[in-house]
Amino acid sequence: MDELLKILQNNALQSREDIARMLGVASAEVNERIKDYEQRGVIRGYQAILNEDQLDLDKVTAVIEVKVTPQREGGFDVIANRVSRFPEVRSAYLMSGGYDLLLFVEGRSLREVASFVSEKLSPLEGILSTSTHFMLKTYKRFGVLMHQENTDERLSITP
Repeated sequence: MDELLKILQNNALQSREDIARMLGVASAEVNERIKDYEQRGVIRGYQAILNEDQLDLDKVTAVIEVKVTPQREGGFDVIANRVSRFPEVRSAYLMSGGYDLLLFVEGRSLREVASFVSEKLSPLEGILSTSTHFMLKTYKRFGVLMHQENTDERLSITP
């Protein structure tokens, strides 16, 4: 992967001037390359990585494994694209192994996610079966640890 993309992936807020210094190129070149990546769709967006456990969110995230019958023309892509259009689906991946698709789905409650699976996802033509797992706590997301360890190196003293 291009070193510029690695830098942006680690910290998209890094200034263009700092990136240029890190790469040993002019800021104008960095700007041009980023613009080119954006126009070609390599860079699809920029997001902050949040520790959602510290926010008071009414949200439940589920990981759903889906077995699919591939379409005659289009294979898994037709059904994957259709499933990906649901607003509840945050991420969708084609997988190897026992299941074909891996979905990350969000809802306001367990019941809302269950309703999505039973009323919208499972009835779709080509969906053979699903297995739903609810996320309870996040330890690491997109390479970032969510919980800071106590860095106090002093020995604790107990009475």
